[in-house]
Amino acid sequence: MKILHLTTVATSHQHLLLPQLVALTEAGHEVVAVSATGPEVATLEQHGIRHRPLEGSTRGFDLRADLRAAHSFARIVRDERPDVVHTHNPKPGVYGRILARALGVKHVVNTVHGLYATPDDSLRRRLVVYGLEAMAARFSHLELVQSIEDAELMRRRRLAPAARVRHLGNGIELDRFTADCPDVEREVRRELGIGVEETVVGSVGRLVAEKGFTELLAASEALDAPHALVIVGPDDPDKSDAIPRSVIDAARSRGVRFLGHRDDIDRLLPAMDIFVLASYREGVPRAAMEAAAAGLPIIATDIRGCRQVVEDGVTGTLVARAQVGSLRTALGELIANRDLRERYGKAGRAKAMAEFDERQTVAKLFTAYRELGIPCPRRDRTPVELDAVEVAASQAAGSVPSGSEHVSESYV
Repeated sequence: MKILHLTTVATSHQHLLLPQLVALTEAGHEVVAVSATGPEVATLEQHGIRHRPLEGSTRGFDLRADLRAAHSFARIVRDERPDVVHTHNPKPGVYGRILARALGVKHVVNTVHGLYATPDDSLRRRLVVYGLEAMAARFSHLELVQSIEDAELMRRRRLAPAARVRHLGNGIELDRFTADCPDVEREVRRELGIGVEETVVGSVGRLVAEKGFTELLAASEALDAPHALVIVGPDDPDKSDAIPRSVIDAARSRGVRFLGHRDDIDRLLPAMDIFVLASYREGVPRAAMEAAAAGLPIIATDIRGCRQVVEDGVTGTLVARAQVGSLRTALGELIANRDLRERYGKAGRAKAMAEFDERQTVAKLFTAYRELGIPCPRRDRTPVELDAVEVAASQAAGSVPSGSEHVSESYV
């Protein structure tokens, strides 16, 4: 079968979806990645994934560009005549589902990488986001949701027909990450000009306010405890909440190290002592899962998605969203307490090994595809007990799959 995976930019195909796309290719399907072009296209093509450029596609809100992208996508669907269209990200998820169904695509699937509204957002924003999601979901055959809390909310609020909602989860390549590599740690710290005994606070993400960098920079500046702050991630000038260059320059003058986009996160994480993800919204954050797999204690915001990765008081600390004071306090406590950092890190590593294997996500994707009659082989995997919230929500919807088929669940 020919399967189109639609995203905004090629970065999403490489950093969010590549294991799934490769697995589908290996299963004998023709996989076509549709997005704005970028350097990641070469990686996709190396894995046998064909790319079609999506004209006008951008992360930022630009109605004219968005209409152009929708028109480009419709033309691609007419050219390719796919059996399946699988959409991702908010904007492609809306126009992609509607157009694919209108153009007669047999199977339309959407992945919710994180609902773009939280309980802390204004009523107006929630109504707009949930309204668009509810409208577009009527055009899909399955809704695959990364966060178990998002899945439960979609069923409860009827943002999608309950029988079509499936918990997908998220995963990482666990073999890339290790909790004990002192030689690499010393090498990276030497490259960054950081002493072996300094406490390193690290964060990974696009340089936008939504990722909580405004609060992290403010909390770090207010800390009395000595530490080095390292931020890994690219600029994102298309976004309206991009961190201003003046703010970055001021932080850099205080000693904050901005490393930009890096492909060696697995090498950088061992040089950190504490990992922070201060996001306002997440699906199930890969950056935090990777930090846990590297044995780092994590400070994350107490939001949907982060709660699925960080167990408060066990693998890290959950703090209030957009609150500099609580973030500063949590940082101070971990910087001052090496034993607590080690205990959180060990527990986080164990949780990652048990729950964050990307092969589980691929197995659940294949199970969902088979429900629609899309041929996918069964994947060997370690059974993982379903989260109680998912069980309750699935039973309420009357849609719990058989136990033999059900397993549990950066920059983009």
